Amino acid sequence: MKRFLKILGIVIGILIVIVIALPFFIDANLFRPRLESELTDALGRQVKVGNLTLSLLSGGVKADDISIADDPAFSRTPFVQAKSLKVGVELIPLIFSKSLHVTDLTLNGPEINLVRSQNGEKWNFSSLGNKKSATPAKAAEPKGTEPASSDSSGGSANLSVAKLNVNDGRLTVSRAGSDEKPRVYDKVNIEVSSFSFDSSFPFQLTSNLPAGGTLKLEGKTGPIAADDAALTPLQAKISIQQMNLATSGFIDPASGISGIADFDGSVTSDGHVAKTTGTLKATKLQVVEKGSPAGKPVQVQYAVAHDLVKGTGTLTQCEVALGKAIARVTGTYDTKGATTSVNMKLNGQGMPVDDLETMLPALGVVLPPGSQLKGGTLTTNLATFGPVNKLVTTGNIRLENSALSGFNLGSKLAAVSALSGKSTGGNDTTIQNFSSDVHVAPDGTRAENINLTIPAFGVLTGAGTVSPSNALDFKMTASLSGGAVTGVTQMVGLGSKGGSIPFFIQGTTSDPKFVPDVKGMAGGLLKNALSGQGNTQGQQNPLSGVMGLFKKKPK
Repeated sequence: MKRFLKILGIVIGILIVIVIALPFFIDANLFRPRLESELTDALGRQVKVGNLTLSLLSGGVKADDISIADDPAFSRTPFVQAKSLKVGVELIPLIFSKSLHVTDLTLNGPEINLVRSQNGEKWNFSSLGNKKSATPAKAAEPKGTEPASSDSSGGSANLSVAKLNVNDGRLTVSRAGSDEKPRVYDKVNIEVSSFSFDSSFPFQLTSNLPAGGTLKLEGKTGPIAADDAALTPLQAKISIQQMNLATSGFIDPASGISGIADFDGSVTSDGHVAKTTGTLKATKLQVVEKGSPAGKPVQVQYAVAHDLVKGTGTLTQCEVALGKAIARVTGTYDTKGATTSVNMKLNGQGMPVDDLETMLPALGVVLPPGSQLKGGTLTTNLATFGPVNKLVTTGNIRLENSALSGFNLGSKLAAVSALSGKSTGGNDTTIQNFSSDVHVAPDGTRAENINLTIPAFGVLTGAGTVSPSNALDFKMTASLSGGAVTGVTQMVGLGSKGGSIPFFIQGTTSDPKFVPDVKGMAGGLLKNALSGQGNTQGQQNPLSGVMGLFKKKPK
């Protein structure tokens, strides 16, 4: 027994010596031309590998660095650069016949540059695997190695490895000819099993998103499309946490949309049309560039069909929910140009104002300081079209049975409540209904066919504009009714049946100014006097009485 143990110890010692000494007798760099050739042939790109070292304990060959050329149509700089490449190999063929049989590849710390063409039709990775774009350097192969297979047909190489990993990568996404700042995704890790160009294979990808957040993509993809790798079939689940909408790259930054969002969904692609469905929950959502974050979370459920070749898509389903307020969006978009263009329709019926109120800042709607919409419902039918940085929105809105709390329109018109002896709503303005046709464009907002009914005051009609800086320019007419008629009649003699007062709304959305239309009022009073409808007895200057509504004196 002692002799057996002694012999066993000697054998083990010899094996250890062999394991330690063998790398000194096998120059791994002999396999570098072969490795570069096979990778170049498989990827369709020139691949360069640095100094190789053999490690029998880990069962592989390690390269100090690696670079993969970019598509010449995009740039002359590398598509991928990595600190190191580990190549798993079968040791027996390597030791005894010096044959290189690759079992797995691990890319450590790579810098990967993804570039989209200026017209949006191609990516710089589209030609990966297409041997027509390969320009491998010719090099003599070490004696005893098997020659690399070659296929002059120009199709993708038939490369397969059991495992393909990317560890701690850094991914930069940009667009050719664009001034837009590139988006950077770090901590990119990819795990692929049973990789092959000619069949589907499972994968998992995780990454940090630009400006915070994480991404996880898991599913199956392949076979790799020979003519355009971007058209490879895909089925996967997507999970995104704390995504910054403005910098993530999933939404065109020119749209002005921002906020923090979580997303859970799925994507399926047959290589021609990619379909995405899921639910997005956004906080601090801002819809327009000059808006401010919404006060409550917004949930969006949607389904999109995207044509991968044309770069266009259809929003087949989209429900935007803010509490019990739900709006539905449908339409199409086109990503081919320098800026994404859309053609969308938004429809919201009977949406509770109390749920919508916190969304108004996100839409760029500014109310007077200290005021707030309360109660009632809002109905909208809007169409939005054009480039996302120059959108035009048209349609109509209708507000019913609501109140502008903290803002008294009567007080802006010289306290009509005091003149008539009746209240106009205390510190609030009660709105029976409000409707208008709107046109929103980069040069400002235009409102037409305004019809605002305030029970304690009357009906206000007119039209006007709001500039990009929120300056107001409205020409309005107040048709007085109820208690307001009595008070005004006593002042200016408009008649017991009431009358109309023309005026302007100027100032800003946060500080509106109500200015009398002197010319319009003078013409109206003169017309009433000539027709005998006015009753100016006891009034030395009827115009002075009307001007009193605005706390002004006639000039």
